[in-house]
Amino acid sequence: MKVVLFNGSPKKKGSTARALTEVAEQLEAAGIQTETLHLGKDPVHGCVACGWCNKNEGCQFNDDITNTLIEAARGADGFIFGSPVYFAAPNGAMCAVLDRAFYAKASIFAGKPGAAVAVARRGGTTATIDRLNKYFSFAHMPIVGSQYWNILHGNNAAEVEQDLEGMQTMRALGRNMASLLKSLEAGKAGGEVLPAPSDEDRVWTNFIR
Repeated sequence: MKVVLFNGSPKKKGSTARALTEVAEQLEAAGIQTETLHLGKDPVHGCVACGWCNKNEGCQFNDDITNTLIEAARGADGFIFGSPVYFAAPNGAMCAVLDRAFYAKASIFAGKPGAAVAVARRGGTTATIDRLNKYFSFAHMPIVGSQYWNILHGNNAAEVEQDLEGMQTMRALGRNMASLLKSLEAGKAGGEVLPAPSDEDRVWTNFIR
């Protein structure tokens, strides 16, 4: 089993990376492989609604991390998306990547557990998590929680480590993700897990006709 952790911060070793490392250590301890992708500082395209992805394997823009995430998602069993808080919301570049990845290939995320992590100096964490959770609920994904909301406070990695409750929350999140993944694997082995998503043909309804 494998979990992809996505660091939505431009800083590779900042507070968000530290939070995700704490989660990853619990997953690895449970025998689950992890891979961390880093958004970085390179320019990111927003979705231009071209429809190219409807007929191809990824997004037409191949010069940022979006297609890398899509390919990693094909072989993943679960996901942790971590973001710093910018104006009570996730990093805008991260949202641009996730908009494109989920619009292009939501089916490869379907049925796989996901969790959001938010890191802030002070406020906006729950609004950030709410925004990220919407990707999971769009794509038939179980949402993994912890003993508290998946948040940490600190302006850098060293400060994050001083948020003892937050760090404990990250460890609990890692264990919860591992537990759910192993439960799903056991259920599939016993033939007890129903296929996801629904096999009904998709209905599209426009409010104005």
